[in-house]
Amino acid sequence: MQPFDYRSAAPSGLPGSGKVVLVAGGAGFLGSALCGRLLDEGNRVICVDNLLSGDLSNIADYMQHPRICFVLQDIINPLTIAGPVDEIYNMACPASPPRYQRDPIHTIRTCFEGSMTLLRLAAEKGARILLSSTSEIYGDPEITLQHERYRGNVNTVGPRACYDEGKRAAETLFWEYGAHLGAETRIARIFNTYGPRMHPDDGRVVSNFVVQALRGQPLTIYGDGAQTRSFCYVDDMVDGLMRLMASDEKMPVNLGNPGEFTMLELAQTVRDALGKPVEITFRPLPQDDPRQRCPDIARARDLLGWAPKMSLAQGLKPTIGWFTARVQAELRETTMVC
Repeated sequence: MQPFDYRSAAPSGLPGSGKVVLVAGGAGFLGSALCGRLLDEGNRVICVDNLLSGDLSNIADYMQHPRICFVLQDIINPLTIAGPVDEIYNMACPASPPRYQRDPIHTIRTCFEGSMTLLRLAAEKGARILLSSTSEIYGDPEITLQHERYRGNVNTVGPRACYDEGKRAAETLFWEYGAHLGAETRIARIFNTYGPRMHPDDGRVVSNFVVQALRGQPLTIYGDGAQTRSFCYVDDMVDGLMRLMASDEKMPVNLGNPGEFTMLELAQTVRDALGKPVEITFRPLPQDDPRQRCPDIARARDLLGWAPKMSLAQGLKPTIGWFTARVQAELRETTMVC
């Protein structure tokens, strides 16, 4: 395999005095937002994605930027980059249950083998590397709030195990590289994140509710609606990730919004934001679906000086605007076909 040389993919003498940063999964919802922020701060970005769940439309606004290049590749395969790399963000892997359950074997391989690929690259380049882990490593938690010392309640043979256990294995791999090989590893346990660039059929609850309402469909609640989640706006999450990367902390850090909502409360908040009545329908709760999810972010506050700024009501406005444009485009295409 020929090494990818990003230095030949863009003109020399580029503006900005930042770092060279590789973002695996950079065409995904959160990864693309991170790419944009890194570019804004003067960095040079190598965006790597296999486009199984990412989309080039997410980075379309950046593709003509002189400090970004795109590499189409699955990180379970060897990745060779010519030239220096200062930082690596491992954002690769679908995060919504419908998407990671489509190919569970590939999901767990992405978590483990993909992490190994990037850790080897980090060791070769002397780069600092951050893992986007997940609150799902806590499983269906028996405590609230969930703090980083909690070891979780995870079913290793359930439908969510490919993702939950995959991320747990990735955390162990990152820890071993840091503890025994001296790698500069960082681990972010990301709680539910939402905002523009989410796919309309992403399958996570915020996108489900907003898109269903815009399409005139009932909001689907699984179970009785009493289960809880916390929701962090994407810009706040990107800020937390970058602060963690810049910190000296090698132990896992929770990143999320500690505001906790039941699914019924979220449905009402979405209806209020849209300003129109929408029906609600109930379906059985899927196996291993967590009953509660809310982060203890004391360590993020103390170590990173970080806490989310955007409330759910505030963050839903640009999120709904994003989905409205896409649903309207979808309706126009349907009308043209008819």
